Formats: sequence, C-alpha cells, structure tokens
Amino acid sequence: MGIYNYDDVEAGSEKATCVDDSGAVPAETFEVGDSVYAKLQRVAGKFKIEQRGIERVPENERTDLDGLVNVGTMWLAANMVVSSFAIGALAGPVFHLGFVDTILTILFFNILGITPVCFWSTFGPKFGLRQMVLSRFYFGFYGVKVIAFFNVLACVGWSAVNVIVGAQLLHAVNGSLPGFASIIIIAAGTFLVTLFGYKVVHAYEKWSWIPCFIIFLIVLGEFAHSGKFENIPMGFGKSEAGSVLSFAASVYGYATGWTSYAADYTVYQPVNQSRAKVFLWTFGGLIFPLLFTEMLGAAVATATVNTPAYAEAYTHGHVGGLLGAVLFEPLGGFGKFCLVILALSIVANNCPNIYSVALSLQIMAKWTQRVPRFVWVFIGTLVYVAIAIPGYGHFVTVIENFMLVIAYWLAIYEGIALSEHFIYKKGFGGYAPENYDKPGKLPPGIAALSAFAFGVFGAIMGMAQVWFTGPIGKICGGKFGGDVGFELAFAFSFISYTVFRKFEKRHFGR
Repeated sequence: MGIYNYDDVEAGSEKATCVDDSGAVPAETFEVGDSVYAKLQRVAGKFKIEQRGIERVPENERTDLDGLVNVGTMWLAANMVVSSFAIGALAGPVFHLGFVDTILTILFFNILGITPVCFWSTFGPKFGLRQMVLSRFYFGFYGVKVIAFFNVLACVGWSAVNVIVGAQLLHAVNGSLPGFASIIIIAAGTFLVTLFGYKVVHAYEKWSWIPCFIIFLIVLGEFAHSGKFENIPMGFGKSEAGSVLSFAASVYGYATGWTSYAADYTVYQPVNQSRAKVFLWTFGGLIFPLLFTEMLGAAVATATVNTPAYAEAYTHGHVGGLLGAVLFEPLGGFGKFCLVILALSIVANNCPNIYSVALSLQIMAKWTQRVPRFVWVFIGTLVYVAIAIPGYGHFVTVIENFMLVIAYWLAIYEGIALSEHFIYKKGFGGYAPENYDKPGKLPPGIAALSAFAFGVFGAIMGMAQVWFTGPIGKICGGKFGGDVGFELAFAFSFISYTVFRKFEKRHFGR
C-alpha cells in the first residue's frame, strides 16, 4: 500500500498512469499534488534526499551502479566497529570462558547468525521490496505490524546500546566530556547520513570501514607487543557448557540482528543480479569484520585476568577503558586520536538501524505511511538519544540482556519465514510480489501469530538471564544455567507454524 496520494493527480495526466500493474511506484510520483506530503517530498527532492519509503521499487530503477561492492561494504562497515569488539570482550569478564572456547563459539555462531541475513538479502533485487514489506508474505498484511513493532524496538535499542559504547570511548579520551554530549555528537553524524537515504548510506559505508580497520590493526599490534595476552584455559563440566551457550546467544543475537533489515539494502540492485553473488558478498561483508573484531576483543579482554591496570580500566571504563589501556601509554596523543575514530565508527554501525526504523514505522498504519521516511529518521533519532542518555554508564548489563532478547524474537521470525518459504511457497516461484499491498491476497497471519506465541513460550523455557532462568535453561548449565532460548524459540515456531499453516491455507485458501 503506497503512501502516494492518487487523489492529487489530475485525471488523464501522464503521472496518473505511472504506477504499473505490479504495484511498483516510480520515483517521480512522490512529488505530485498539493498535499503536505507532496510538498515535503518536493523539498526533499531539491536536496537529493531519498523520497522512497516502503513502496516497491520498479525494475527500471533498480540500478545500483556500484553493484555487489555496495552489498559487501555495507555490512563490512556496519560491523568493523567497536560494538563488535565489545561482544568479544564479554567472553572473559562476563561469561568466564577460556580463550579457545571463546574463539570457537565466535566462529560457529557467527556463521549461524549471518546465514539468514545473507539469504534474505537476495530477495531485494528479485522483488524490490523492503524486508518488513516482504514479511507480509509470511505474517499477513496485519500480522506483520506485530513484527514491525519488534523491529522498531530492535532498531532503537541497538542504536541506544551502540551510541553508549561510542560515548564511553569519547569519555576515555576526555574525562571532562559529558556522556550526553558524546551521545549527541555521534547521533547527529548518524542522522545526517541516514537523512539522505539509500545512496548516501551506501556511499558512507563503502569507505568508513578503512580507518577503523587500520586502527584495529594498531590495537592488535600494540596488544601483541605488550605481552599481556593470557591464554585462559578452557573450562569443563556443566558450568562451561552453560557459559558457552549463554555467550553464544549474545554472539548469535548480534550477528543475526541484521536479518530484519536485510532486503532494505539490496532493493536497488538490478533485478537480474545473481542471487548466489549477493549471498556470497553479504556473507563476506559480515563474516570478516565480525570474526576479526570479536576475536580481537576476546584476546584483549584476557589481560583483565592478571593485569590489574586492564582489569581496573574495564571495570571503570568498560570497552573504552580497555582500549585506552592498550593505546594510551605507548601511543600517547595518537592513541587518543585512534579512540576518537573508533567512537565515530558507531555512525556506520547505527546507519542501518536508523534507516530501517523509518521503514518499519511506515508499515505500522495507514497514517504512518503518509509520513515521509526522512521525518521518521529524525523522530527515531530523538527517541534513541532519549533512551541512551539516562542509560549511559550501564553498558554491560544492557548489552548482555538486550542481545539475548533480540536473539529470541529473530529466531522466531526466522523459524516462521523459513517454513513458509521452503515448505509452502516452495522457493521464490511461490511469491506474487504484486500482491504486497493487497490484504486479501496475503496470508491471514493467524498461523504466524500463533506460532510466534509458541516461539515466545520456547524462548521463556530456555532463557537463562540474571532476572529469569527458564526450566530448561536451568538444566543446561551449572549454577546460572545455560541459555538455549533462541534454539527453542526457532524450533517451537518452525514446527508450530508448519502445522498451523496447513489448516490456515485449507480454510482460507491463501
């Protein structure tokens, strides 16, 4: 359902026939008419701000000139950031894992987590639909609003968590800089990039990873030269199993968190783009920075065991303090400059969150569709800044709990969507993309929402968090249990949807 107001178009004009039979909306239609929406779009057009929101992209506008390079560098930049480093650094101080088991967990659960992101990235060129719009083919026209709500929470929550990390780094450089000022600086940079939309986001991400990669190499070199690395031995028994499972949930949650945005960043790829190439470029763009930064974070965090200066730095300054311990003493002022660059890497990390939150908000209701994408970008920015400022200083607790919650809902989403795609639609040929805005031709959503509830039940049974441990989670580890919430969430949702959908299709015929 497009937000283009057909009443604004004069009967018989050329622009009245611009929308083709497939439901795709040509770019020139956004400025037609005298409505407030059209006037805002005309202003946006003058400044080259992307005007398109959740409307389907016509085939003749899927002309991303940089092609597959944009696909890979998008995710390379978004993950070559200090937030990824912070995930790896949780292994020792929070989960009490050894180094080898940490590395193996990072490797295998990142592969597991990014595979859905790669898979759904291939849908963008094929259908020209954003991820949440595509989700209507799984959850129905109305049921997808529940998923969009969870996605809004994810976008805003990730943005708040990430900007807190960046603020901690700036505070480590200049202790007199207030946390709220650091948060506003990073948020303003993110807003400027996402305001202009798809092309500018891709252009920024194409290059922003390079200085961050160089600085992480400097961190690696300085830490290796310091000799403070500790090869912490692997644990054993139920406690070790529980710690691995809980850390794996954080790793998986961070990696798979991009799933609900995946197709948003490939919708302008040519329709004949190879799905295999899109999958592989996405995989490469994700796996390299995730493994590199998380393993580096895990290695540096081992020094907190036997080096009091590192332990104190992490306790009082979190990730910013830990990186400061590596860089400040040997590099002085240049080390502080490096930390400032890493703090600003949060802009690249948050760009996908803030760009996609606008699209999720547009799908929530008819009136939200009539609010231009760039207005929602501004509102989303204000909201996550308002959350991050009071949340500053509580990073470890926030990130651990938030990662696990994200893993749960996305595992449910993946279970339902994969069942529909492979079992009922039997691949790409089962989709009718022209029906994306026709409620009567989409699934009713009853099976999906019922399965979602079963998935939530599975997550509750398997979770192991500070504030609650499910009955299955309790027996999967030692004293604190082990988190198997996302495994059970996926299994419960996949199996229940597969059963429910059979009866739904039989009754409704769609």
